[in-house]
Amino acid sequence: MNIRAFVTTLDLTLPNTLFAIGAAVASFVVMHGAIAFFRQRLASLSDANAHRPVAEVLRQTLARTSHLVVLATALLIGLSVLDLPPKWEARVSNLWFITLGIQLALYAHRAIAVGAQRYFRRRAAPGGEDEQVTVAHTFITWVLQIGVWVIFVLALLQNLGINVSTLVASLGIGGIAIALAVQNVLGDLFASLSIATDKPFEVGDSISVAGFSGKVEHVGLKTTRVRADSGEQIVIANAQILKDTLRNFKRMTTRRVQFALNVNPTTKPDVAAQVPAALKAIIEKQPNVRFERAHLKTLDQEFLGYEVVYYVLDPNYTLSMDIQQAIILEAMQLLDDLGISTARRVQPVKVIATEAPATAAAPSAPAPRPTLIKTASE
Repeated sequence: MNIRAFVTTLDLTLPNTLFAIGAAVASFVVMHGAIAFFRQRLASLSDANAHRPVAEVLRQTLARTSHLVVLATALLIGLSVLDLPPKWEARVSNLWFITLGIQLALYAHRAIAVGAQRYFRRRAAPGGEDEQVTVAHTFITWVLQIGVWVIFVLALLQNLGINVSTLVASLGIGGIAIALAVQNVLGDLFASLSIATDKPFEVGDSISVAGFSGKVEHVGLKTTRVRADSGEQIVIANAQILKDTLRNFKRMTTRRVQFALNVNPTTKPDVAAQVPAALKAIIEKQPNVRFERAHLKTLDQEFLGYEVVYYVLDPNYTLSMDIQQAIILEAMQLLDDLGISTARRVQPVKVIATEAPATAAAPSAPAPRPTLIKTASE
């Protein structure tokens, strides 16, 4: 069928056809100019710190505008002003859905890529993204982009009159079956992605988890390898790490030290009252230390208990132990100067001999048996 016969079939007039062509050309020019204007405006906004992240994502997303889609949209605008038969109006409506749907899918595809790139770049280590972060970035971006196009295809099929309910149900059942078959692998995989995005720890951090502690050597897609303090390498599933409480020692800024000091309960009250202030003076003269408190906390028949708390302002464990050792040695000297003993209360034992009662039937009386009576000192 030639063009003249096609136009005759549509029963189009020359003025209506020329108006449609003019509307199509004008629409193409307006849309092309509007896109260029908004891209230029977003480029200027991206230079401002307050609007830079959003403007940059929108600018790069708008750059994915397809010129073919713009041309098709202009042609559809021209067709929409024609006096078309009902059969052709339905087809034009389907073309509108396909054209706009493709462009929206392209925008979503690009926005996901740009947004994920900015997110992972912002959370990357100073030396750049490591292997795990790169894999997580690629996987998450790929899954989201595939989801966008799957939704578009299903919506397109539904718009064309194809019932996709059975297809969606089949995909759902198949997905559930696959997920149940590989749930352990998927659990570790998604745990790896969570570690890559949330970053509770990184390679080189000293952590304590699942009853052991050590330095992280490698974080893979399924397992994490930790060099234990005792020397062996421990391989633990990523999902197991996220289930347990994890302690990251590398991110410590201070160390809180709390220890108890027990002395003999026979210490005089006026002498015992001097100990907290003296301990405070000992702790405050140590470098990189902030004194918190020192109190007489416990009084019973066994000992007097002091509780001491201070902070080491450097997270280094060796430095913390050196400071604690110096404080304990000076505390020992302090107690010696004050004449305070750290021995527990002495409990004397009295031995009392008792005689067994004499009986007529017994030919001879047994020797006296000593009885031990434990008494507390007065």
